[in-house]
Amino acid sequence: MTDAIPLAVIGGTGLEQAFDALEERLEIDTPYGPTSEPVAVGEIAGRRVAFLPRHGRGHALPPGSIPARANAWALASLGVRGIVSSAAVGSLDPDLPPPALVIPDQLLDRTRHRTDSFFDGTVPGEPVRHLPLADPFCPVLRLAAAEAAPTAYRGATVAVIEGPRFSTRAESRSLRRDGAHLVNMTLLPEVALAAELGIGTVTVCVVTDMDAGVAEGDETVSAEVVYARFAGALPEVVASIERTIAAVPHDYAGRVLLDERARGDVLARPLLGRD
Repeated sequence: MTDAIPLAVIGGTGLEQAFDALEERLEIDTPYGPTSEPVAVGEIAGRRVAFLPRHGRGHALPPGSIPARANAWALASLGVRGIVSSAAVGSLDPDLPPPALVIPDQLLDRTRHRTDSFFDGTVPGEPVRHLPLADPFCPVLRLAAAEAAPTAYRGATVAVIEGPRFSTRAESRSLRRDGAHLVNMTLLPEVALAAELGIGTVTVCVVTDMDAGVAEGDETVSAEVVYARFAGALPEVVASIERTIAAVPHDYAGRVLLDERARGDVLARPLLGRD
């Protein structure tokens, strides 16, 4: 494939089959092994777009096993400069109950075991690069998402935890004291890795539950509750993603937070072939 694909969708919980109409499938070799699934390519809202379900088909990959570097590298190799994603989140704020849609603007990293950079000191002679990520989500894409989902809440901090287990009540209360409004298991290192490659990101979050410890008497979160609530919101989420794709400026060129050489250096790394 020679034509660049400037936009991509990364689907979270429940979105794995939402874009089955994209019939072209690309198995892309990367320096970091296979992607979560072959990348689907096709047309969404009149734009040529790549689609990747971060958990794989059947939600087979737990949060800590998602090949985030392979996913980001593969999309960058196709020419992607902007990612619109979805994510299921628990709420730490009584003012953000299910099934609210939220377009967050901040992230709070509470993961422990994930490689969160392409520049991890393993490539001999390559300089250290420090990513400026004060504002993790792209302002241009956030504006497009806000226009596409006018009823969504704008601005919230998402705490990203290791998973796959849900928080204890004490952890939930601690995250809320630390300033988080929502909790999720997958947005990091995904957003940071994309940013290292000059790819802007925006996420449409679906509040599926009130996380543990927010208020006495709240329901206890479970995977079944999350899946059911996301399924109920799926039509609105898909519509918001499609409208966001349509609203992205046609001259959008990404969000370069490191120099362009950084992207080129990463994309030039040797591939890890298939067995």
